[in-house]
Amino acid sequence: MEEKLTLKYDREGDILYISKISPYKEQESEEIEDGVIARLNPTTNETENLEVLFFSKRFQVSNVFEIPIKTDWRMVNS
Repeated sequence: MEEKLTLKYDREGDILYISKISPYKEQESEEIEDGVIARLNPTTNETENLEVLFFSKRFQVSNVFEIPIKTDWRMVNS
């Protein structure tokens, strides 16, 4: 089954959540950049979720935001 990419923004916490699957307690966490947390599969080390802290504040400094991960964009079959 293909994963869909889900984006959720928490205005109160100013956090952008980018998810392929729902987070679970066994995931490992790693800060891959200042304020960008990757949640990793403990077996495969694959990135499953990202949390971008202070999301809106980043655009007050620059209108470009890059995340240091590789992607493979494909359409999910309906």
